[in-house]
Amino acid sequence: MTATDMTGLAGRGERRRGRLKDLITRWSFMAPSIVLMILLLAYPIFYTIEISLTRFDIATFSAGAWVGLDNYREVMADYRFWDSLWVTLIYLVIALPLQVALGFGIAFLINAEWAGRGFIRALFIIPMVVAPVVAGGIWRMMLDPLWGIVNHWLGFIGIGPLDWFGDPALAMATIIIIDTWRWTPFIVLIATAALLALPKDVFEAAKIDGANWWSTLWSVAIPLLVPVIAATFVIRWLGAVKMFDIVLASTYGGPGKATNVINLFIYEEAFRSLRFAESAAMAVIVLVLTMVLTALFLRGTRALEDRY
Repeated sequence: MTATDMTGLAGRGERRRGRLKDLITRWSFMAPSIVLMILLLAYPIFYTIEISLTRFDIATFSAGAWVGLDNYREVMADYRFWDSLWVTLIYLVIALPLQVALGFGIAFLINAEWAGRGFIRALFIIPMVVAPVVAGGIWRMMLDPLWGIVNHWLGFIGIGPLDWFGDPALAMATIIIIDTWRWTPFIVLIATAALLALPKDVFEAAKIDGANWWSTLWSVAIPLLVPVIAATFVIRWLGAVKMFDIVLASTYGGPGKATNVINLFIYEEAFRSLRFAESAAMAVIVLVLTMVLTALFLRGTRALEDRY
């Protein structure tokens, strides 16, 4: 072996040691966060899975006798569980596309050159800082069928009074309206940052070619933003599937079971009916469904990123 070969081997060994040292350094910085995540997330998840496979002992508030998949069979045979999943699906199918479309549309408008856009941007932050329970209570007062200000305004154009919380169809629409009011600003912030990061020369070229604002939005901005839109949809999906607090504060699942989303149903079964084992099984099923759908959405997002 020549001196040159020995020098090359020594150099490669040094680079390997450098990469290993860098890897150890990175993981050492991440270790506290990993331990914290395990304590905060992994333990509750595994504890929930354990409860779902046993008969819960309320006296000791711990897992009791092992029953295997009996709780899961009982849940799968419960029509109320499927009804609450269906209600949640209706909410997700309507609310998510509406929020994403409104968020990116509003972001495009407030990023145009016009006076007062900075003040409007600041206003969009307000719904995000309002507690969900407070937001639900405020909207409940605004939409009150007798004294609510919304019905008062609708009366000027000959509509109403509408029973926002007593009509099943309107109750779901009310939940979607409140949730859209609260979360659209979050999407507006993401969309605004994405728009500001787009290359300016593309828009200047479109302007020189005589494109109006609609053509610029549809033919230039949206194709460039498709990967961001897909990623935003996934982020909002992960938040929307946990819908609970607004329903609890505004409709409490009513009228009947029209707005009884899955998380509210699990809460009711656990803390009102004291069916902790069955509720844990429901939570595990919802977790698995969420993970599967999230994986599909992420794969679709990557495909869009590769395409655009």
